[in-house]
Amino acid sequence: MKKILLLSDTHSHIDATILKYVKLADEVWHAGDIGDLKVTDAIQKLKPLRAVFGNIDNHEARLEFPLNNRFFCEGVDVLITHIGGYPGKYSPAIREEITKNPPKLFICGHSHILKVMFDKKLNCLHMNPGAAGISGFHQKRTMLRFEIDGDKIQSLEIVEIGDK
Repeated sequence: MKKILLLSDTHSHIDATILKYVKLADEVWHAGDIGDLKVTDAIQKLKPLRAVFGNIDNHEARLEFPLNNRFFCEGVDVLITHIGGYPGKYSPAIREEITKNPPKLFICGHSHILKVMFDKKLNCLHMNPGAAGISGFHQKRTMLRFEIDGDKIQSLEIVEIGDK
């Protein structure tokens, strides 16, 4: 079993509250718009990190992290990208891959809107953790925590960090 902390859109912001949740996870996944690599460096000092770059990320982040990250965690096929849309409104850049070969878990960021939806057509769970940073139009800073046990995604929890 793996305990996952999922965050996105930090926009160069990392603080003690985020790091407290990092310490409770087995792995941390970041769905892009990292901003300054000090964010991912701080996370990687504590836990294994899987991440993608987002539209605000510079060449350093783009050299360190891919645009799309597809991998297996235990028995779950996972696809992470930054701009991905959501069921029924997937981004054109990812739509072909996700419909031809759907993962079990599709993760994106970008919108700063926390959203978890099941796509019945693709038999795929979609997650967007909202924004953990303090830049953007969102009112609340959010992340997601969940567990992967074999092929099961379970114990999903919204982490509301507070006002930005």
